Amino acid sequence: IVLLLTGVFLALSYEPSTRLVPSFLDKTVMVPAAYSSILRINFMPFGDMLRRIHHWSANLMVAASILHMMRIYFTGSFKKPREINWWIGMLMLVFTIITAVTGYSLPYDNFAKTTLGVVVGIVASVPWVGDWLAQAAFGGKFALDNAFMIPRVYGYHIMLLPAILLGLTGAHLLIMIKQKHTQPQYAKRIAYKKIVGVPLSTQQTPIALMLAFLMTGIVILFATYIPVHPVEVFGPASDNPVANIKPDWYLLWIFGVLEMIPASAKFTILGGEFGPEFIGGIVIATMVLLVMLAVPVFDQSKENMYYSENPTDHPKRLAAGVAFFGLLLVWSMAGYKNDFQWPVMPFYVLSVVVPLVLYFVTIAIVRGIKGFRAADERDMAQGAAADD
Repeated sequence: IVLLLTGVFLALSYEPSTRLVPSFLDKTVMVPAAYSSILRINFMPFGDMLRRIHHWSANLMVAASILHMMRIYFTGSFKKPREINWWIGMLMLVFTIITAVTGYSLPYDNFAKTTLGVVVGIVASVPWVGDWLAQAAFGGKFALDNAFMIPRVYGYHIMLLPAILLGLTGAHLLIMIKQKHTQPQYAKRIAYKKIVGVPLSTQQTPIALMLAFLMTGIVILFATYIPVHPVEVFGPASDNPVANIKPDWYLLWIFGVLEMIPASAKFTILGGEFGPEFIGGIVIATMVLLVMLAVPVFDQSKENMYYSENPTDHPKRLAAGVAFFGLLLVWSMAGYKNDFQWPVMPFYVLSVVVPLVLYFVTIAIVRGIKGFRAADERDMAQGAAADD
């Protein structure tokens, strides 16, 4: 809701155009209209604040989606009959991230243009059809004077992608209402295979409203003290890319993979070139997505799931999840390789060692926890026997 409201207010003053106009700050300088409109928004009453709230709300939405998927994964709530909702949730996460990427391309400052150039480069790296795909997606060749690029990205950001997210969210909620949430384990003892909770209208709604106001307050607090990237510092879009830029935190792992792949890692098959951008930005990213989509296939349940599972009761799944996030963390750290002049070889090693270590350490910790539980149960049983 906060994203939609701030987005509407920003759209009223934003001009999605690359035509040259006098800069809002210096009328003697000609800059793209999109860039000038962002400068104008920054100097409007609360304009910069609206940009910050919109930015941090988008980050919070991505973070909340990731945390939600983690909760579903670690508690096994993706199992029968909720496989379809897991897949819908994964698509929602992907399209949320794409929506965010299109959003921070819109200011059309030099940072945004450099970022957009990376995205276009990844799309164009698809063998045989890459150039066609990039031109179809971005309204022509990637160039400073491409009059269709920013309007095209703007259309994706405010119409196409929100429509897709709205449809996916509706389907997600309808399936959830039909199937109901998985219940916590204690509900099994209270009312087996029945819904345990509080009424929607009298208790859940007030709680939800309070949480919504709390999260809005947190976003406003972030926006007050943490600015978004200053467009006036980077200047208007130009043909001189910003050196060593980085994406937001949720895409840093892809950037790290691209940094790890040497520029010489390319080959040609039937006239199609397979280069680093395609291998890192599309092949590896797609493999990661496919692994996440395949979770309900690898870990199935013959019976319908009514109750969330204790993560420690499924140590292999828990360990695999911890190892997976460890791998993404290593790849994210690789994104800072050039900043600190780190060699690339340690990241190849860490990409193997860190997940393996985390996997077996997690298994060992879970075994220790189960050992403590078993000891407590024995002590309680002995105590009960002594009382008898």
